[in-house]
Amino acid sequence: MNRLKCCFIAGSVIGAVACALGIILIPVGDYVIGSTVKKEAVLEEGTTAYGNWISAGAPVYRQFWLFNVQNPDEVLNNGSIPQLLQKGPYTYRTRFIPKENVTFFPNHTVSFLLPSGAIFEPSMSVGAEEDMVTSLNIAVAGVYSLVNHKVANMMIQLSGSSLFQTRTVKELLWGYRDPMLKGQLGVFYPYNGTYDGPYSVFTGKDDISKVSTIDSWNHMQSMSYWNNTYCDMINGTDGSSFSPFLEKKTPLYFFSSDICRSVSAVFEESLDLKGITVYRYMLPSNTFASPAENPDNQCYCISNETTRNCTVAGVLDVSTCKGTPVLISLPHFLHGSKEMLDLVHGLNPNPEEHSTYLDVEPITGFTLRFAKRLQVNMMYGPSKDIKILNKVKQTTIFPILWLNETAALDDETAAMFKAELFSRMDTLELVQIVLIAAGAVMLVLSLIGVCVVKRRSHLSYVA
Repeated sequence: MNRLKCCFIAGSVIGAVACALGIILIPVGDYVIGSTVKKEAVLEEGTTAYGNWISAGAPVYRQFWLFNVQNPDEVLNNGSIPQLLQKGPYTYRTRFIPKENVTFFPNHTVSFLLPSGAIFEPSMSVGAEEDMVTSLNIAVAGVYSLVNHKVANMMIQLSGSSLFQTRTVKELLWGYRDPMLKGQLGVFYPYNGTYDGPYSVFTGKDDISKVSTIDSWNHMQSMSYWNNTYCDMINGTDGSSFSPFLEKKTPLYFFSSDICRSVSAVFEESLDLKGITVYRYMLPSNTFASPAENPDNQCYCISNETTRNCTVAGVLDVSTCKGTPVLISLPHFLHGSKEMLDLVHGLNPNPEEHSTYLDVEPITGFTLRFAKRLQVNMMYGPSKDIKILNKVKQTTIFPILWLNETAALDDETAAMFKAELFSRMDTLELVQIVLIAAGAVMLVLSLIGVCVVKRRSHLSYVA
């Protein structure tokens, strides 16, 4: 009887120790995982973050939808509202060239240039680059906004230009020789062979909370385009990654050189991406709102004509940054003022198709899927001095095209990601559960055994 009692006591001790060890492993395991994640998130050679950062791990595509004008003659001759039909997608692979001039500095920053390149992907497109599209003549829209209208009329008439032109998709995107300006023009001309940057970002070596945060862009720690300290700030990362251990309530900030400003994204929902839990962050609907709705946007309102004295929502004038009279919006004027939709027909804003989002893995801070969606617009309106605009009735913000820059985690990278990070976490969690559960069961059963033996011993003694 005493021997059995000793066995039960030993079992209870072993169970208690196992249970305690499992409990102790929780903070220890969290520490080990945290240390591993922080180490691998640093931007330095040999880390997981560096390998994905130096060159995009998944293919990045830019899809373009161009707005084809159905009634150009009616617009010019009768002042009719333009009828638009989007044509696309025309898809190009981009961001396939690794970062260049990568240089590390003692203050834990790294600088680099981001090369630009585009390769047409016929299998992901609705047609060929040679497809014809009737669109706004960007040269005419440019002189309308920038040049004295009497001079502009002379330039337009001498070159035989009109408000609309028909060109190939390739020409409209990447460039053609314009007969009026006698030079190359295109919505994205020049692109191939050019660079964005230089950028300087923090490596996170001394402070992981700063990893990938932009220190400077184009040698500027703040911009000078908006003439305002707040709007000229360069906040956050470039959107490809963020600091580890995200919290849902904390917005993510990132800078986009395409729109010459920083924006925030807020948590929307948790999703499953190839077996990995990601947090979806989306641009708030008031990102391009009028100052009346979002006072923080007051300093982005630089043109009273474009925004009707800062009352029109949905467009951002980037002319001071880009050097051309370009207006940026969300596709189909999503979240924009109704009057913009009333002045062109054929747009159908849809949050599911036209919103920008980031799917970020919350432990590492890596962006595993994203869709950056923007629309390029220009403006024209009535003019008594420009003959081809004599019949135009309303100042119109005209959509030329919208784009979706997108990338998503592939199966191979997902498997690697799960094997290197989550398999370790799952194994550690399993060990913790087994130790706690087995230890607790052994402890309870052993204590019950001790009580039973003690009771029997007592009954034997009484008898």
